Amino acid sequence: MEQIREAILAGNPEAVAALPVPESYRGVVVRSDEVGMFEGLSTRERDPRKSLHVEEVPTPALGPGEALVAVMASAINYNTVWTSIFEPLPTFKFLQRYGKLSELTRRHDLPYHVVGSDAAGVVLRVGVGVTKWKPGDEVVAHCLSVELEDAAGHDDTMLDPQQRIWGFETNFGGLAQLALVKANQLMPKPGHLTWEEAACPGLVNSTAYRQLVSRHGASMKQGDVVLIWGASGGLGSYATQFALNGGAVPVCVVSSPEKAEVCHRMGAELVIDRAAEGYRFWHDEHSQDESEWRRFGARVRQLTGGDDPDIVFEHPGRETFGVSVFVAKRGGTVVTCASTSGYLHQYDNRYLWMNLKRIIGSHFANYREAWEANRLIARGRIHPTLSKCYPLGQTGQAAWEVHRNAHQGKVGVLCLAPEEGLGVRDPELRARHEGAINRFRGR
Repeated sequence: MEQIREAILAGNPEAVAALPVPESYRGVVVRSDEVGMFEGLSTRERDPRKSLHVEEVPTPALGPGEALVAVMASAINYNTVWTSIFEPLPTFKFLQRYGKLSELTRRHDLPYHVVGSDAAGVVLRVGVGVTKWKPGDEVVAHCLSVELEDAAGHDDTMLDPQQRIWGFETNFGGLAQLALVKANQLMPKPGHLTWEEAACPGLVNSTAYRQLVSRHGASMKQGDVVLIWGASGGLGSYATQFALNGGAVPVCVVSSPEKAEVCHRMGAELVIDRAAEGYRFWHDEHSQDESEWRRFGARVRQLTGGDDPDIVFEHPGRETFGVSVFVAKRGGTVVTCASTSGYLHQYDNRYLWMNLKRIIGSHFANYREAWEANRLIARGRIHPTLSKCYPLGQTGQAAWEVHRNAHQGKVGVLCLAPEEGLGVRDPELRARHEGAINRFRGR
């Protein structure tokens, strides 16, 4: 593995291609024999530091249409938190189901799950039938794994009945020294970014693009008022940038002065610190407080000069969904994914049907959407929002911070990269955007 690292750091793709594939590698795993370790504990009490282990695992065999990637850096997404706390169910059920699909997918059904849905690195080997990529190519991976054998997937791959999120519903994910991906997950690494910066946008940047910009999502247009929950976080920070970049007016909702400052650094002017202003949308576990919905809506209109949101960018779920439906304008759109505070949403349907509002479900992105989102990164129009980086051995700590919402932007993980700041191949483009990159990283 050290030879692979040295060849990549030297920028020598021929040397990478000539190296043998290691028989094993270090990866972050959860174990099937530990799925009951948090029984009886609340979601908040479950600790990823206890369930995520760094272990030496065998390198999987390379199948047709696949690529083996030497991973320089990865990042934490909320799906890794879910995997680590075995909620809403252990991901081994996903692996078992996938393993029944074919002889090739049987490789994924193992008593350990190598997790992670982001990666930046170098192609080490490609399988039979791969023509677009070759060993030595510097790449990032997006996390849609799809079989594309069903007609339903050929208009929008997110509708394919066999679409899965790589590293969550499949094995051999990106929080590791090596990763197994389908070739149609690969995209060019933006040359002006470091390994850790390039690794962190993948899942959240593409998700935000589909949810907000794409015709499959809210189809945001210039002038739209967009209410963005968690606007400084891993997903919301990209939604904020897309709104600003697309001529919309973001109203950023955060939970601390530090997170408000992140939004201001991104260029957002309208920010609500929900903790400082004391919003409590639920009386108790069972009933919501409509007076707080109204107070929040009045605050939004105060900031916007009287406008309600054309679009509400929803991902907290249970905690905020009632107020999201309420504050969206007449004929407006609530576009939703994730539900990090709970999946069982409650809202007053009168505010939806009588005001002709729409709810759109959105889940990750298809290859075209991911490619377009990555191209905006590569052109310096959208910037990584990486706040902190950990070594592979401290992935549990990184996941714990995301679980407890103690982070801003994305939290990165160094895999083969020995330190931060490596991997920049286009110093001229880097110099043009250095100020913005540092500003978005809080430097």
